[in-house]
Order: sequence, then C-alpha cells, then structure tokens
Amino acid sequence: MTSNAELACVYSALILVDDDIAVTGEKIQIILKAAIVDVEPYWPSLFAKALEGINVRELITNIGSGVGSEKKKEEESDDDMGLGLFD
Repeated sequence: MTSNAELACVYSALILVDDDIAVTGEKIQIILKAAIVDVEPYWPSLFAKALEGINVRELITNIGSGVGSEKKKEEESDDDMGLGLFD
C-alpha cells in the first residue's frame, strides 16, 4: 500500500522531470511545500537518491515496450516445432 508521502514525492519528481529540472531532494521539498504537503524529512532525499543516474523520461516512455514481441516469438517457436494446440 502506497502512502501519501510516497505519492507526493513521486508526483513532485515527475513534475521536475517534465520541466527538465534536475530531481534533487531540495527541489522535491520546494514542490511539496508549495502544495502544502507535509512528509517526513527523509522522503524527498530518498526519492532523489533513488532516481540518481536514471533517465526518468526514457523510463516512462518505454514502459511495456518489447513485452508483446516476446510473447509472439514464443508462440512462433512452438508452431515451428509442430507443437501447436490443434495439430
């Protein structure tokens, strides 16, 4: 179950990424303060540390890519071996 603090930090980080601003604990804290959301002091820095070195924009745009192609390859390989369901 996700807490309100976690969600607030996630949304803050997404706002920063969308505006091409570096995700730091201080920047997350500024957004949370502007939104009048109180979180434990460790949350913003925790999220900033977790996203360090990660291209969040690329991560979001590539969610689910390639999943369908794997299934298709598996089905094709079964057909190639003559192990189809209705053979």
